[in-house]
Amino acid sequence: MPDPAVPPTPPVPLTDLLAREDLALRRIAGPAARDTVVHWVHTSEMADPYPYLLGGELLLTAGVHIPEAAGSGTYFDDYVSRIVAAGGAALGFGVAPVHDTVPRALVAACDAHGLPLLEVPPQTTFSGVARAVWELMARARLAELRRVTEAQQSLASAASRPDPVPSVLRRLAQRLGGRAVLYGPEGAEIAGAGREPGGAAREALARLAEVVQPDRPAPPGGRTPPSGSTSRHHSAGARPGEPGAARSHAAQGPGPEADRSDPTPATGPSPWSRPGPDPAAGNSPASRPGPTPTTDPCPTSGPASATDTGPAPTSRPGPTTGHSPTNRPGPTPTTDPCPTSRPASATDTGPAPTSRPGPTPATGPSPPTRPPASATGTRPSATSRPASATDTVAGVHLAVYALGSGPGFVLGVATPHRAPGDHTIASVAAVLLALLTGDQRSGTGAARSAALVRLLLGAPPEEAASLLGGERWLVVHARPDADGAPDPVAASALGAALGSALVDPAGDVVRVLVPADREPAPLPGWTLGVSAAVAPADWPAADTQAARALARARATRAPLLRHSDRPALADLVPPGEAAAHARALLAPVTAHPALTETLRAWLSLHGSWDRTAVALSVHRNTVRQRIARCAALLETDLDDPDVRMELWFALRQV
Repeated sequence: MPDPAVPPTPPVPLTDLLAREDLALRRIAGPAARDTVVHWVHTSEMADPYPYLLGGELLLTAGVHIPEAAGSGTYFDDYVSRIVAAGGAALGFGVAPVHDTVPRALVAACDAHGLPLLEVPPQTTFSGVARAVWELMARARLAELRRVTEAQQSLASAASRPDPVPSVLRRLAQRLGGRAVLYGPEGAEIAGAGREPGGAAREALARLAEVVQPDRPAPPGGRTPPSGSTSRHHSAGARPGEPGAARSHAAQGPGPEADRSDPTPATGPSPWSRPGPDPAAGNSPASRPGPTPTTDPCPTSGPASATDTGPAPTSRPGPTTGHSPTNRPGPTPTTDPCPTSRPASATDTGPAPTSRPGPTPATGPSPPTRPPASATGTRPSATSRPASATDTVAGVHLAVYALGSGPGFVLGVATPHRAPGDHTIASVAAVLLALLTGDQRSGTGAARSAALVRLLLGAPPEEAASLLGGERWLVVHARPDADGAPDPVAASALGAALGSALVDPAGDVVRVLVPADREPAPLPGWTLGVSAAVAPADWPAADTQAARALARARATRAPLLRHSDRPALADLVPPGEAAAHARALLAPVTAHPALTETLRAWLSLHGSWDRTAVALSVHRNTVRQRIARCAALLETDLDDPDVRMELWFALRQV
């Protein structure tokens, strides 16, 4: 059965239509309707409705076309086989006024071909069935929009957390009911959330991520999808029928069969266009000629409920050979593939032409094609690689999304089922992750590279700083409120929030160099210490200021503290004399850095044992022991405020 064309509206499960009490439809033949979906409704009284179907229809008929002797021949078997070959979803037979009951031969034919057959009672009109399908589509569309909107808000909220990347992945996995993974430029898994898929699906997802990653050659001979899997590549991550979805996809040329669980066309033309003929295939019974895709796709936005009230118009040539279900010549292609001119509801009462010209090439150019990466043995270049790709392995639906055009981060998603709106939700997460992992620049890349080279070659900081922009700078020390050292992605997100890409994740503290005109503000989940604004020559001193400000902020549980650069009494003493006095006074303890830092923190916190212990991440008894040791080495009384003031003055000079 060919894949049905896909309108830009959510499909309607046949079970929902059967559940409508006002319609009183009843399934009397064919398989259970659990997995059957209806994309549109079409009414036809043609003996061969094949040329008028796009696939996915609930075809309605009152049996006007049935001859009197149909029950004794192969009429019904041929009729049903043509509907199945066209991709029809189900057949509805209206009881009265032509037939009092559904013909038994039709019931048997539907059972034989696996086509659901519905009995339409006399009180239910065909237009009422079409209206019910439209209402169910509108309801599904509204539910999809609401789901996507709620997911967008949830993902945006997750992106503002202190750990934005893991939070976005967790929220995405929850919304899709599967697994979300972030792959790094080298292809390694950086972070993940959600239920782990099976081993085969996990490995297939990692291989699929390589398809959209640039500049990494594939193994010799290429990689092919695992047995039983299907894959597709897209140049733009959007699926017809989803909110905000872009309907243009990259043409892929020969490759694996498209995944039917996702109705996106695999080759890029309008979803309303049928596959074109193979020029080398001719009109053999196994071939199915159709129109060449045109370059003007314009699908309509509503469900199609069409009925043809007469012979096929001359602008829609019919089949060239009989009614064989295995040979289905398509309509002659035109430059406008949109079937928007078809009436919304009509009835086919005239015979279809018995001879029609074969298909001719469309006047518009066909979409360009290229072999898939798995067929060429080489990775697509950064300019030609697809933006997204999908696959299905062991019943698990896989999708990957390239995060911008930067260093090669990839979002991977594995879900046990695929629901309308999933692609849009994943695309929103991909945009947020692209912003979080992107290279935030405070200048051009060339300027940053030049500044680094000059520093490495011995240039003074002020010369390198001139390339980065700004004459005065702030040094910010940040520490996450949660336990553990921040990962590089979280550090990059912190730099983006502060407005600078000059980030150094040094251990459990992240240092950021920020232009002075960008005033840091408190950030949720982080404790910040900010230096005074200084010239590049004073960056080392500013680094010390920021470290002290961070220690005080953590001790006082303040989200942000700044170093004050206002004039003080210490400014009255010449710097050289002040430094000499400080070295002489602190000589007994300067050989023990732990004692010096403990004394500094203890004095800055007014002698508080508990807050000093918190600031230094040690036990309070350790603080008491160190302060007692300082008092012994300095041979002074640390309870004397004059002594404390003199020591604080000295500590600020070293």
